[in-house]
Amino acid sequence: MPRYKLTVEYDGRPFCGWQRQANGPSVQAVIERALKSFCGEDITIGGAGRTDTGVHALGQVAHADLNKDWPADTVMNALNFHCQPDPVVILACEKMHDGFDARFSAIRRAYRYRIHNRVPPLTHQRGLAWHVKAPLDAEAMHAAAQEFVGHHDFTTFRHSRCQAKSPEKTLEEFSVRREGEFVIVECSSRSFLHNQVRSMVGSLRLVGEGRWGPGDITKALEARDRTACGPVAPADGLYLTRVDYRSAELDIASLTDWLARKAEMDAPEPDRP
Repeated sequence: MPRYKLTVEYDGRPFCGWQRQANGPSVQAVIERALKSFCGEDITIGGAGRTDTGVHALGQVAHADLNKDWPADTVMNALNFHCQPDPVVILACEKMHDGFDARFSAIRRAYRYRIHNRVPPLTHQRGLAWHVKAPLDAEAMHAAAQEFVGHHDFTTFRHSRCQAKSPEKTLEEFSVRREGEFVIVECSSRSFLHNQVRSMVGSLRLVGEGRWGPGDITKALEARDRTACGPVAPADGLYLTRVDYRSAELDIASLTDWLARKAEMDAPEPDRP
């Protein structure tokens, strides 16, 4: 049964998020519907990350197991045809080894947040960027954002219903820059907590407006208290841009180790004298 890696782009506005849900349309459901139309199979795909309602993706990754060994280009073109008219596109498709898993093989996820910093209301960017009228100091935001880099307890910046076992994460990179009317935030980590990026961006906005000083981000981080967080940024401006993966050799070694441990756990206990 061949496994395919799908690189996916989507506009998150019509969806209740990536994950299939009973309360509305999801990106996962669109792709699974397209697979059903293409090959007649009921297939559950795995995704690299569960983006929330309204969050976009430029490089989400999923994996799918098909019964027939189709050419990768055939799968990509067929899915793009059957995903229409929903704003979901398969940018690339490639066959992978059995050890690959879109979620568990990932070593890094990168997000971008776009702020449209101008006074007039948005037209073309409505739903695709956060509209902030007050002038933002991107340099001050970048300097404050460096407090997030490294290994920290991000309790302050996680959703109250976050299901992660630990609030500790390691941020590898966090940058803020101005591009004309836009303020662009970029960050990467192996994984993120629920609402973590939007919570951090919302607090950085206070820095950019001069309402928080350089040390207030540090104080909020050290408080380990959700009430110390600034207002959470809306989903409009958030994009999952890239997911990086470990080598095929490490994936196969990991799968082999998991199968060995599973076989050991499933083995019947020897008779006791």
